Amino acid sequence: MEEKKNYCISNPALISTLWIFLSLNYILCDVLSNMEKETLRGLIAGNVGGIVLTQGFLLLAGISLEIPFGMVVLTRILPYKINRIVNLITPVIMIVYQIGSFSAGTASTLHYTFFSVVEVAMNAIILVLALRWKKPVVS
Repeated sequence: MEEKKNYCISNPALISTLWIFLSLNYILCDVLSNMEKETLRGLIAGNVGGIVLTQGFLLLAGISLEIPFGMVVLTRILPYKINRIVNLITPVIMIVYQIGSFSAGTASTLHYTFFSVVEVAMNAIILVLALRWKKPVVS
């Protein structure tokens, strides 16, 4: 008879993995968005849906993507208390950012709405995991 294995993953490892999943979703959504004719025309013109693509805008876009990338690492290395706090605050920021993105730029497309639902749900899952995260008992 085969023995059942009990797989257990630590909270930092699980949450870090979810941040990787989120990062890939953010990138893939942007890649697909850049395949739309209207967006391509806007990119060439330097104005997408009324948003002028300045160096400042691109810097802010880069920072918004760097947040989940940074969380991949920070979730693995920060001590428990700070880690939990950061993983309680950051998903809320990202949810607000994602919902706010619907009021900027071009009209929402099916793929953008799909990815946004996935991204908001995944951020909510990270938030719930951080809320339930108990300090590990050191033996």
